[in-house]
Amino acid sequence: MLNPEYIGFIAAILTTSAFLPQAFKIWKTQSANGLSLTMYLVMGTGTLCWLIYGLLIHSPSIIVANSISISIIIFIITFIIRSKN
Repeated sequence: MLNPEYIGFIAAILTTSAFLPQAFKIWKTQSANGLSLTMYLVMGTGTLCWLIYGLLIHSPSIIVANSISISIIIFIITFIIRSKN
C-alpha cells in the first residue's frame, strides 16, 4: 500500500521548487524589481499556516516543505523590501 507521506513529499518537492527559479533570478541579478510584495506576504502567511498545521498533525512532508518554502519566501521578501529603498 502506498504511504500518503510519499505523495506528500512528491507534492512538497514540486511546490517548494516552484519558488527556486525566482529566488535564483533575484540572487543573480541582485534585483527584485517588478515583484509583488503583497503576493509574497500573503503566500508567506499561508505557508506559515501550512507549517503550523503540519506541526500539529505531525506530518513530515508538510513540515519539511513549508519550512523550506518559508525560508525561500523570506529571502524573496527581503530582496523586494531592499529594492524599494
